[in-house]
Amino acid sequence: MRGCGGDQEPETPHPTELGYPEAPEQQLPETTGQEAGDVPITELVEPEWVSETAQRTGVPQRAVAAYAGAAAYIEETDSECGIGWNTLAGIGQVESVHGHHGGSSIEADGEVSPEIIGVPLDGSEGVMEIPDTDGGELDGDEEWDRAVGPMQFIPETWYQYAQDGNLSGEADIHQYDDAALTAAVYLCASGDDLTDDRGWNDAVTTYNQSVEYANDVARHSEEYAEAAS
Repeated sequence: MRGCGGDQEPETPHPTELGYPEAPEQQLPETTGQEAGDVPITELVEPEWVSETAQRTGVPQRAVAAYAGAAAYIEETDSECGIGWNTLAGIGQVESVHGHHGGSSIEADGEVSPEIIGVPLDGSEGVMEIPDTDGGELDGDEEWDRAVGPMQFIPETWYQYAQDGNLSGEADIHQYDDAALTAAVYLCASGDDLTDDRGWNDAVTTYNQSVEYANDVARHSEEYAEAAS
């Protein structure tokens, strides 16, 4: 513990002291032994595990496959991050009810239809103010940015971190594997070690700058980990 005398800085408060949640358990899926980058991310995870986990948690099976595949990919390519499938599932629940917000659903190929596009980020009550950054290309709005897809990315963030999780040859913000893997990469870049309280909260509050949001994601993540166990 640092003291606050001399030229030392006072200790930074622990995230939980500021109202942030403790990091939920980061649960990893059972994998197939395939190498990341050689196959679509859903093929990195045992199908039986995906099916059983979907039944136990109530998360749609196609969404579980995407979250788990993304976590498996990160475990192989950036093991120091420590992100679990259940944290991605917690975010997916809060952001789009696993691709089912507003009557949408996930097709067998991972496409979410109808497309999920959020409200204009025009600075009105409860939303940030983000002027258009993509000419309306992703969100159809040439005045304000909107969050897009099942993991609700603003266009600027998507363009910076977009991943091709299903190896289709392009990153599609409405395709679940691409969106889940992009979320995982973004979270790892934002929070370093997600098994640590500070790292987890840094990552999740970069995704959405709200203590309430972090608590909601943590609660769902913990529930999924417990149910899957």
